[in-house]
Amino acid sequence: IVFSSKRKHLLLMLMSMEFIILSLYMMIFMFLSMFDYEFYFSMLFLVFCVCESVLGLSILVFLIRTHGNDYFFSMNLC
Repeated sequence: IVFSSKRKHLLLMLMSMEFIILSLYMMIFMFLSMFDYEFYFSMLFLVFCVCESVLGLSILVFLIRTHGNDYFFSMNLC
C-alpha cells in the first residue's frame, strides 16, 4: 500500500519493483552459493522475473495507448 502511494507513474513503480526483485535474486544467489546448493531455483526465479517484467511493460503500453499517460492515480482500475 505504501509502495503504490509514493509513486505517481506506473513506470516508476515497475522500475522500483524490478530493483526489489533484483536484490531478492542477489540474496537468493548468495544464499545458494554459501551452502553449495544447486542454482536451478535461481534460474527458475529469474525466468519468472523476466515474465513478470514483460507482463508489466505490456500493461504499461496498453494503459498509455488507452489513457494517454501513465499516471497511476488518474486511472480508475477498480
